[in-house]
Amino acid sequence: MDGKTLRFYCCGPTVYAPAHIGNFRTFIMQDVFRRVVELGGTATTHVRNLTDVDDKTIRDSRKAAVTLAEFTATWADKFHRDCQALNCLPPHVEPSAVAHIPEQIEMVKALVEKGHAYPSEDGSVYFRISSFPEYGSLSHLDKRELDLGKTANARSNADEYEKDSVADFVLWKSRRPEDGDNYWPSPWGEGRPGWHLECSAMIHKYFGNDFDLHSGGVDLVFPHHENEVAQSRCACGGGFARLWFHIAHLLVDGGKMSKSLGNMYTLEDLAKLGHKAEAVRYVLAGGYYRRPLNFTLSSLEDAKAALNRMAKFDAQLRTAAGTDTVPSYDEFRTLRSEPGIFQPAWDSLNDDLNTPEALGHVFTAIKKADVSSLSPEEALHMRHAFHFILNAFGIILPEEEKEEAPEEVRTLAEQRWQAKQNRDWAEADRLRAEVTARGWTIKDRKDGYDIVRN
Repeated sequence: MDGKTLRFYCCGPTVYAPAHIGNFRTFIMQDVFRRVVELGGTATTHVRNLTDVDDKTIRDSRKAAVTLAEFTATWADKFHRDCQALNCLPPHVEPSAVAHIPEQIEMVKALVEKGHAYPSEDGSVYFRISSFPEYGSLSHLDKRELDLGKTANARSNADEYEKDSVADFVLWKSRRPEDGDNYWPSPWGEGRPGWHLECSAMIHKYFGNDFDLHSGGVDLVFPHHENEVAQSRCACGGGFARLWFHIAHLLVDGGKMSKSLGNMYTLEDLAKLGHKAEAVRYVLAGGYYRRPLNFTLSSLEDAKAALNRMAKFDAQLRTAAGTDTVPSYDEFRTLRSEPGIFQPAWDSLNDDLNTPEALGHVFTAIKKADVSSLSPEEALHMRHAFHFILNAFGIILPEEEKEEAPEEVRTLAEQRWQAKQNRDWAEADRLRAEVTARGWTIKDRKDGYDIVRN
């Protein structure tokens, strides 16, 4: 924590299946957070892990009859393609669990030596939660429920377990027949790390004992993040994360996502229904991270309309400015652009990342802007300010959709053009007025005309 670079760690995906929109709500909000920090002038170091060994990856790789490395690499590639489609900045470091098994073993050794962990009869190693009096403080567990005296001998060997289970959790899992060839040597025998351990080992390697911010979905607060705090502080000392950034649940049609309900949408599922990634990002970035976001297919249609409205405004600014050039994200980081009329939106993003309020300010500014009265220099300045905010959200504008005028309107417009060529100004004006009355506008060019919606 040097005051110059914000160092933050994000729990990444378990690469055994495609990430769904609930996962991507978290990753997109983390991405918006990073963008706001960087566009505000602070450098970041963003570390996000890949879980490529746990109960699920081993189980499903064996079902697929392929090696764990081949299986997880396929899903990691899919995850990266989806992130790119959603315009998420790649992390600066993306460590994997398998690549950091030596670091995890060293952490377990330290915990055993200090009396915070113990080997069991079968060669597994467990963290003794009674050795850490502050256990439960992150998740605000009720002390009446967290009775360490009663649970001291209870153990959980699963990588993930029920939220009401308070038990010594596994750090190193002894080799079992169902693991197949997926095991590594250790001082306690052949086996593999427990899921909770990897993040602590990676954080210690890349950030040391103290860092600025830790992020993940709110479902990770207990037991995953609670266990991270305990094993990290007991093994290494220090205060661990200075701040926590947890993103609330995503609901679908007002209820919980589940495979059985058929509403655990992936990006590919939504693409098959005709919804583009930019609309998915808009919806997921538009909800306040502290509150559950209710995702519906109709919200994607609303997002499409909002993006088209933004694209139309951008096209007007581009025409008024007389140039198509705007700074890139990296250029905005060094330019320190002024948000201009979008200052209220920028202020909302900097006020606890209030994205819905910020989007409201964006459309208020668009509504008030009188592009026709701007000089080219003013239009260029406003367009740069607009793209500064778009980059903060990570929004990519679609090509402006041009609605085609119906045949009768096209006929009237052509008759008006011929009247104009014949210098029959009265008839040309009459036909223009008729086109306008039907909800369309004729925009003349030197060599012809365009018909656009009023």
